Amino acid sequence: MKGSSWKEEPQRFEIDFLSELTKLSKELDGRTYKPSARSEFILNERGKTRYIHGSRIRDRIVGHSLCDNVLKEALEPYLIYNNGASQEGKGISFSREMFERDLHNYWLKRRTNNGYICFVDLSKFYDNIPHEKVKELVHPHLDEFSTWLFDTLIDDFAVDVSYMSDEEYAHCMDDCFNSIEHHKHHSKEELTGEKLMPKSVNIGDQVSQNIGIFFPTRIDNYVKIVCGCKYYGRYMDDMYFICETKEEIYKILDGIKEQAKELGLFINDKKTRVVRLSDNYVYLQTKYTLSETGKVIKKIKSTTVTRERRKLKAYKSLLDKGKMPYKDIEQAYKSWMGNYAKLMSKQQLKNIKQLYIDLFGRDVKWKKKILSHSPLQTTRKSKEQSTETTTLPRETSQNQISLISTSSEQNLTELPWATT
Repeated sequence: MKGSSWKEEPQRFEIDFLSELTKLSKELDGRTYKPSARSEFILNERGKTRYIHGSRIRDRIVGHSLCDNVLKEALEPYLIYNNGASQEGKGISFSREMFERDLHNYWLKRRTNNGYICFVDLSKFYDNIPHEKVKELVHPHLDEFSTWLFDTLIDDFAVDVSYMSDEEYAHCMDDCFNSIEHHKHHSKEELTGEKLMPKSVNIGDQVSQNIGIFFPTRIDNYVKIVCGCKYYGRYMDDMYFICETKEEIYKILDGIKEQAKELGLFINDKKTRVVRLSDNYVYLQTKYTLSETGKVIKKIKSTTVTRERRKLKAYKSLLDKGKMPYKDIEQAYKSWMGNYAKLMSKQQLKNIKQLYIDLFGRDVKWKKKILSHSPLQTTRKSKEQSTETTTLPRETSQNQISLISTSSEQNLTELPWATT
């Protein structure tokens, strides 16, 4: 119910959740469970239009249970470390750190920023994941019951293409599918359920997220193991790899295209690009460049700041109309500043802070005590704390030392795991 507890359907389910869970349990035991009809809507985010399928609360319970208890443990061991999307302890910040680490390591090995980086993007990634290929890759890692449930959920993602002719339907798996265009140009009356295309997974479903993380693993292994490229990473369908020459770049890129074709995926040639390491390039909404001295220079995209300024003005309008409480505006502002403030220039920070004061009449403290929680900083702090607790002042007498050691022994014996 997290994130949707205010809706009517989850509240109704919660009122009688014991009997609802009992029904679900009986359906799963008897293998009569079938997913309910989904809600469908269009979502516009950062200039991108996405077609979202919303699952019912009972189906989300089943999907979450399968992912958290089975798929996570079964598939995670086969993922590369630099695969950072939708995993516990990882995320977009982790992927950015790994990208910066690869830039640093490249410079440390060669002591130059003469090199090339290739960014690869998969076209309509979720829309073109073939179900049979997914089952072929996932089944060996699941038990018999989990395999049945996984297939039940995957088969429910099939796309109704009843409007297609027999010839079009015969070749539909070979063409790049676009769910936005599909629902834009075809009415519900045309979708009779006569022809189903076993391709595409629903954006917004946790099972789809697990599939999206695991499915291109073959590409990851090809670049890391077969080609021996150390500087490679992937965030869902966005990939990058660094090489010294263009010949190496295009050789690996050709191999990636072959692997993607075998998986039924399509490379987006417009977004796939090769640039010099010394040039400016954008990865995960952050602008980077590698200097001659090995310094990784990070900057925020100007469009990101412009979009946030427009949001603040829209929030002010909603606040005046009584449609949005101030606490939500403040929380959104703090969250955004916490993510992007360290990438902004002093002038950008000053301007956006002044805009917030002009709109809402107050200044907000958003800065945390520690902006970065890198493992190196954590290790240094723990070492400093340990030396502080164990080091005694020079003026300490021998009697004081004996008292300290005696009291520490007494404290240790009081602990439940202390041994004699």
